[in-house]
Amino acid sequence: MVERQRTFAFEINTSSSADAAALFTLVSDGRRWSEWARPVVAESYLEREGDPSPGGVGAIRVLGRKPVLVREETVEYEQDRRHVYVLRSSAPVKDYRGEVTFIPRDGGGTDLVWRISFVERIPGTGSVVRAGLRTFIQDLAKRLVQAAER
Repeated sequence: MVERQRTFAFEINTSSSADAAALFTLVSDGRRWSEWARPVVAESYLEREGDPSPGGVGAIRVLGRKPVLVREETVEYEQDRRHVYVLRSSAPVKDYRGEVTFIPRDGGGTDLVWRISFVERIPGTGSVVRAGLRTFIQDLAKRLVQAAER
């Protein structure tokens, strides 16, 4: 009997007093992650610029802390509204997709929604990977908001 690999997903919701443009700029420009996501992301650079430059569709950012660096490619880009990326590195998951949406609030500030989905590579591991990723993305979202509000 072949065990099916399952899809897992989660969503992180937070808000910021910063405007959507400030948040979007930090997320979409892969060169800047090491500014705001330290110490988890100690190194960040663009392997390839996208359209529009620098972090638009086709951009490949490299992020992490040596020896663990991941490559992510921007696949959808809506200026100041939405940034969608997929993992291009080998990982314990398949079909990893991240989507960060910025929703301006009446009266100022921005609601941020960060969605992640992936398929478990090894059956039975998805729940553990999701729990770890959720904690990681919650931390990134908090660091992003703090940096944009400075």
